[in-house]
Amino acid sequence: MATDVEISYDLARLDFERTSQLLKASYWGAGRTDAINRRAFENSVCVIALIDGKQMGFARASGDRTTFARMSDVIVWPEYRGRGFGKALVRALLDHPELKSVASWSLATDDAHGLYRQFGFVPANGAVEMGLIRSIS
Repeated sequence: MATDVEISYDLARLDFERTSQLLKASYWGAGRTDAINRRAFENSVCVIALIDGKQMGFARASGDRTTFARMSDVIVWPEYRGRGFGKALVRALLDHPELKSVASWSLATDDAHGLYRQFGFVPANGAVEMGLIRSIS
């Protein structure tokens, strides 16, 4: 269980290099650059998970911070996976003071459905949720 994790919303505590590196190596972050990640983080509510002051996880939410949010980039360093830290990151975003009024949350995942189901996320109805994926040069 993630009882020894410290949660911070302070981007000054972010290990940007390691976070960006892991996200660029993920199936969903491939093709991103450090500049893209930096801009995404700066325009999101970010949560950083630390143990003994050392970062070991990250997640962020974007949106209007009032009615809609999209959870993204939930990642735990490989050596810390399977210990409940992903749950702590998701809970920290859902409980963030600026996101408490958000009723409509979305996310995309290929492999972590079980994690998100624990918080009430369900597969989206294709007729309700739409998306646009475009090539940016």
